[in-house]
This record gives sequence, structure tokens and C-alpha cells, in this order.
Amino acid sequence: MCNLYTMAASVDAMKKLFGGFAGDRSNLPSYDAIYPNRAAPILRREGEGLHLEEMIWGFPGPQAAKGRPVTNVRNLASPFWRSALANPARRCLVPVTRFCEWSAEADPDTGRKVKHWFGLEGEQPFAFAGIWRPGEEANYMAFLTCAPNETVGRVHPKAMPVMLKASDHDRWLGADLEEATQLARPFPDDDMIEFEKE
Repeated sequence: MCNLYTMAASVDAMKKLFGGFAGDRSNLPSYDAIYPNRAAPILRREGEGLHLEEMIWGFPGPQAAKGRPVTNVRNLASPFWRSALANPARRCLVPVTRFCEWSAEADPDTGRKVKHWFGLEGEQPFAFAGIWRPGEEANYMAFLTCAPNETVGRVHPKAMPVMLKASDHDRWLGADLEEATQLARPFPDDDMIEFEKE
């Protein structure tokens, strides 16, 4: 389960990827460590265009989750996610520059699990397939996960975030439920990299 990512792309880099959007601003900060329950940028459809805003990562959890936020959407048939997934207006793009998966075993020298970072060559920005929901004090987002590809699976064999190709952004934001959820598939290994360990 991904519980850490970064978004360090400039507004200009985001415009190259997503096109123009409302809410663009020259002072967009660098999000060097986004953890659950923290604010993060998302892009959602508003009218004919995209709107940039911050949302809290993690849907408020059901009783079974003991109130912890639910950050990753794996079971697409779950009633917990179904209404948001079925409504294109509740889908969003989550901009990312890299994401972390932790090693299963601790490093024998430090006793700590090791961070493994993944993304695109040159830390080009990309998007996770996200969904969002309104709240009384804030809006919340989460993103889809799927079976891992080989690159991520060597570190985390259970799942990886759903990384969208630029050509799939409109499909994710506008297609019907069946077509949109077909995008929940492993990203091609040849199109991504694992970065050098920190």
C-alpha cells in the first residue's frame, strides 16, 4: 500500500502534462513528502476544464477501519467506493512526481525498512487515478491501486497505485464506470523506473 509520495512539479510542468487549468498559480509549493491525512493537490473537472485544488489524502474511514483514513482504493466493487467511482464528477487526477513503497524486510544494518521510490525518467510528473468526496471542513481524495508490475512487485508484491498515461486522463475523468475502471491495470515496466535508494 502506497502511503508516501511527492509532487514537486512546477505549474509550467503541470500545464505541459494536463493542459491549462483553473487555479494555476506561480507559487505552487513543492510537496516533498505527502502522507495520509495531509493536504495534496488534485485536478478535477469543473465545467469544460480542469480545476486545481488541495484535498486531504484519505477518505474518513468506516468503523471497521477504526476511524483511520482510507487512502488506497483496491476493491472497486466495494460499496464504500462505488458511488464515487460511478460518478465521473467525483473522479480526479492526482499529480505525482514519485511514490514510495517500503521494503518487506528491514535493512540488517539499520533495522529499518528501506524506501524504494518509483516514477518516470527525470521525475517527470504523472497522475494517479483518484476519486474524491466532499466533507464539512475539507474535501478528501484517495487513489486506485491494482496488481503491481514487475518493477514495483519486486518490492511490494501486493499492489501498486494506478498510474495513468496522459492519453488516458480524459477517459478516466469522463468515461462510464466499466470503461474507466479498465484503467486499473499495472503501468508498463518499460515506461517507469525505480530511483536510486536514498
